[in-house]
Amino acid sequence: MKKGSSLKGLKVLDLGQVIAGPLAASMLADMGADVIKIEQPGKGDLSRNMLPKKDGISTYFVMFNRGQRGITLNLKSAEGKELLFTMIERADVLIENFRPGVMAHLGLSYEEARKRNPGIVYASVSGYGQEGVYADRACFDPVAQAMSGMMSVTGPADGEQVRCGASICDILAAQNAVIGILAALAHRQTSGMGQYIDVSLVDSAIFALSSINQIYFTTGKVPRNLGNFFEASAPGNAYPVKSGEKVMISAGQANAWPKFVHALGHDEWVEIEEFKRVDDRVRNRAMLDSMIAGETRRFEKEELIARLTEAGIAAAPVMTVADVANDAHFRDVRGMYADVEHPQAGTVRITNQAVRMSETTPYVRGCAPVLGEHNGEVYKEFGLSEAEIEGLRERDVI
Repeated sequence: MKKGSSLKGLKVLDLGQVIAGPLAASMLADMGADVIKIEQPGKGDLSRNMLPKKDGISTYFVMFNRGQRGITLNLKSAEGKELLFTMIERADVLIENFRPGVMAHLGLSYEEARKRNPGIVYASVSGYGQEGVYADRACFDPVAQAMSGMMSVTGPADGEQVRCGASICDILAAQNAVIGILAALAHRQTSGMGQYIDVSLVDSAIFALSSINQIYFTTGKVPRNLGNFFEASAPGNAYPVKSGEKVMISAGQANAWPKFVHALGHDEWVEIEEFKRVDDRVRNRAMLDSMIAGETRRFEKEELIARLTEAGIAAAPVMTVADVANDAHFRDVRGMYADVEHPQAGTVRITNQAVRMSETTPYVRGCAPVLGEHNGEVYKEFGLSEAEIEGLRERDVI
């Protein structure tokens, strides 16, 4: 795999805040696009104040805005709007994740943007989408998890329904925005026309629940939180080992079941009537899990994983974030982390995106910008003189 720039020459304007919009833009930056982060003068992206922080700098902001050049621009001023339109004329992509209607209220809608640049690919990321009865509602990741049904199937069996610990809807929405942007750019190559992309956090979560949704569509049964059980097959759960730690095992497929019981030393379980078919094992999973847990407790963690791995059974220890971050496979072989240098916070470790390509693997190009860091550089590229840039500063346009 070679580090490369599959999107070299692409110019992206990022008006996003917090995660979904900025991450989509940063993923494009990882692929070689020139991404310009546009922020409100004096304030910047809301995530600049979010935890965790290192030496007063939000590493949250650093993570989700890496590889971008940063400028400030007052979009409520006439001069600021005209400057943005000047940039739109020379840009390929614009990304924003304000609440629906905000960009139109500012006079910066897709309709206005394409008047200046018919080829612009304009991506909006929101909570519920740009239309419908929910469109105007405020939405953040935990709310999207609740609204999508994701929260209803997460948590211990017969226990509290809980959100996924990560901001998964934001991440999924960012990835979907990138997919849409790349598809729109491919379409533009043949048509010459840009287009509008409407991505929703809740839609993204609903799509992620495809396997769960299918249970309801097929059976009419409303899926619920089952802890680590699977609705579709058994066995599948986190089982205890001698130390009290847990090992996640997925052995519910018809061809996996005989291999699994052999690895545990119980070939005779294949003949038990209650466990013969997938349907039987799902129906009798409480009894099945009790028997399996009784056996897995006999093994040390590594011994059990080694046995199951040799048998071709999917199994893994329940790892902590620290375990994964320090695992040589993910850290070194897969390159899932990168270090960037911040002028105030020093070295900051962040997470890489999960795409590997034989010729142009995306990679982190640099740190997130300090507020307004590239004002002079960027505005000169768009034809402004030093005196004009200084005048914009004095008038609070940048």
